[in-house]
Amino acid sequence: MSSKLESAGRAQARVRDRFGAVLTASMSVLFVETVIGWIALDMWGQVQENPGLAYNALGLLLLIVLVPVGAVLGALVSVGVVMPLLTVAGWLGRRLSGREVWWWVPALTAAGAALLFLAVGVEADPWAGAVGWLLLTMTLTPAALTARRLLLPDRRHLTGAAMFGRVAMYGTLAVIATCTLCGIALAAGIGYEPPRLNTEQVAGTWSDGKAARLSLTADGHATAIRVDTFDLDDSFETVRHPCTGAGTWEYDPGAGPQTQTVTVSIDACPMDAWSVLGTPERPKLYVFIGDPDSGDLYILRRED
Repeated sequence: MSSKLESAGRAQARVRDRFGAVLTASMSVLFVETVIGWIALDMWGQVQENPGLAYNALGLLLLIVLVPVGAVLGALVSVGVVMPLLTVAGWLGRRLSGREVWWWVPALTAAGAALLFLAVGVEADPWAGAVGWLLLTMTLTPAALTARRLLLPDRRHLTGAAMFGRVAMYGTLAVIATCTLCGIALAAGIGYEPPRLNTEQVAGTWSDGKAARLSLTADGHATAIRVDTFDLDDSFETVRHPCTGAGTWEYDPGAGPQTQTVTVSIDACPMDAWSVLGTPERPKLYVFIGDPDSGDLYILRRED
């Protein structure tokens, strides 16, 4: 009787060890993929038209706070998605192929992701749905294949700690390679940079596409018609005020394209300094709506 209990206890211990090892491997890969995805997302933002917001302490603090949240999500995805995926892939391999084969993992992942996006509905934007399907498939497949290595009976046994060490080593190399490639790409000049304007190029009529007009003459006179200005009320909510009046303007080239400004002075309604976006052919002037960290912009475009 005692030998049976000991055998059952050892079997349960092996199950717990295997569960922990698979969980560790899956979470480790998902963490590495998250870091690489974060770098890729930042790189994508660098090449898009953007106001070049600097990172602030609050954003870094939020990132630190999100780390344990990400760990919890990684555990939930590993237990709720990766492990059932491996179970079904193994069963299908044995049932249909006579043995477990690795390609059932990406096949099932792709099929499951497709069903998910079809269920939530992607009719409004099929392109976004296709990109989302591809990203989800590419995210889950490496985690599942790495965890699958721990379940193969014909491979040398690896503990969760050993697999974590491998993922940490190769993941660190992957992150370094990603950062290096992004740095080389930015140094090559693929990052976005606002057009460098001058006084002659700023002079003209600018519009928000609605009723607002800002006319800047070459001799420094400015006329505003229903141009929005913004401030905060007592509840720190953004309040919009249409500005109509006459005044002056001047262009400051700043230290570079990101810091050039157009200052419009109208006594009836003070304005923030305008910054520059767009392209040399289609320049834009913008100010932030409320808190700059929100990234909301009020944009005027050249009419001519």
